[in-house]
Amino acid sequence: MLDLNPRYVAMLHDLMARHLPAEVAVWAYGSRVNGNNHEGSDLDLVLRTPDLTALPGRLLSKFREALTDSNLPIFVDTHDWATLPASFHPRILARYEVVRPGAPAPAVPA
Repeated sequence: MLDLNPRYVAMLHDLMARHLPAEVAVWAYGSRVNGNNHEGSDLDLVLRTPDLTALPGRLLSKFREALTDSNLPIFVDTHDWATLPASFHPRILARYEVVRPGAPAPAVPA
């Protein structure tokens, strides 16, 4: 279970809705999921596209900027699944919480 004040979870969801495409899933991992966090622990997030390819353009940096500029009182460490070393994936897969499931990518007209 994600150990984060519900008010901050709501703020995070608002930021995701405003700055990430609906198809991008967001998972939390690390100390706030594992239960070994403290009040000042950061929040570790990984963003995943439906096909697990890299996020488009400056999307990640713009989302990081929005998090920094927000009123969230903790640091949010955000990564793109596709650009993390593959050796790191099993650590996340061992214990994570889906913060936002994402949606299927929109169909491209033929």
